[in-house]
Amino acid sequence: MFARFRQPRVIGEICGGLLLGPTVLGALAPTVEGWLFPKAATASTVLGWSYQLGLLLLMYCSGIEARSVVTRRETRTVSAVLVFGTILPFLAGLAVLPFVGERSFYGPSGSHTSFLLVFAVAMAVTSIPVISRIMLDLGIMGTPFSRIVLGTAVIEDVLLYVVLAVALGAAARSPSALFGMPALLGLDPGSAADFAYHAGATVVVLGLGFVLGRPVYQWATSTGLNVIHRHSPAAFQLMFVLAACLVCLYLGIQPFFGAFIAGIVVGSATVAPNPVHEGATVAIKDFAFAFFVPIYFAIVGLQLDLLHGFNPLFFVAYLALACAVKALSVYAGARVGGQPHHASVNLAVAMNARGGPGIVLASVAFGAGIINQSFYSVLVLLAIVTSLLAGTWLERVPRDHLLGAPAAQPAATLPAP
Repeated sequence: MFARFRQPRVIGEICGGLLLGPTVLGALAPTVEGWLFPKAATASTVLGWSYQLGLLLLMYCSGIEARSVVTRRETRTVSAVLVFGTILPFLAGLAVLPFVGERSFYGPSGSHTSFLLVFAVAMAVTSIPVISRIMLDLGIMGTPFSRIVLGTAVIEDVLLYVVLAVALGAAARSPSALFGMPALLGLDPGSAADFAYHAGATVVVLGLGFVLGRPVYQWATSTGLNVIHRHSPAAFQLMFVLAACLVCLYLGIQPFFGAFIAGIVVGSATVAPNPVHEGATVAIKDFAFAFFVPIYFAIVGLQLDLLHGFNPLFFVAYLALACAVKALSVYAGARVGGQPHHASVNLAVAMNARGGPGIVLASVAFGAGIINQSFYSVLVLLAIVTSLLAGTWLERVPRDHLLGAPAAQPAATLPAP
């Protein structure tokens, strides 16, 4: 239904879960809702495992799309929007938090540092999948406007996922929950050494992924010893994703970050036309978005409870603050980057869509126990409302405002990351 009315399909998937969850079905027929989705068995059911696989495949596909789409003529605008539109909202989140009763939103593993980082990231994040789908529907993909939005969002999301991985590492845990390298090092959960280790490990994994990931993957796919790739390139890509997730798990980093890095590596390694590699990637994406990813978003909606503990006034205030800070920051960056007023306004609205990354932020932080049900609902609704606002606004903008080329230097394609 949402796709029929040219709205992001992901919002419909979340609303489908919302109808089956405690907000609607649980209120009308709690016995039926409890029988369909028993709370005690959520993590161990097939549905729970599908939810986790959906998250990993979503992050992998997002990483694949994180390719350089910017030409040299847009680098000035992208750089300015990135600095203003990412750093300023993040700092605003850090500045506002002391005025919020943060402890009322802590989950069972929440700490000041982890909640602070999640709160600030939620202010700054932009959705690549949702805004890409909106621009595809509008027929403006490939225009200077779309390249600026996607080029900025790609770099922004990489930076913010690093911060999220650090926040998850900083979450309070019992010593018995430690695994892999943190356990071998004997790190005290929540200590300064623990935080420094997770911050350093996350940055090192990202750096190694950028430096060594592409040549290692290309060697693995070209060697004759790789019988798996020879028989099924798609199976090898999936093994590569799971191997990256296992490495991150051993290092004490959330596995979704490994899937994201694996996607970036595969996406950059297959930039040149290669029917075999591209066919495998398309097969994985088609199956993921036909089954696992919709289940992931539906369960995100299923976990929403807007009847118990949800504060509508806080949500409206947070929505207004997040939208105002992000829009004004992006607008300022676009103007500094040389864009005219109308283009700057459209960029400000488009980059306010938090969509998929905002929902991933909410679900991962909620699953790690950093935030409680109330703040989880706030973050998911923030992602939904801002995505709908962006789609509605861009639908009504005159096409010449979105198709016109920005003023800047001569074009020259930048190399892929």
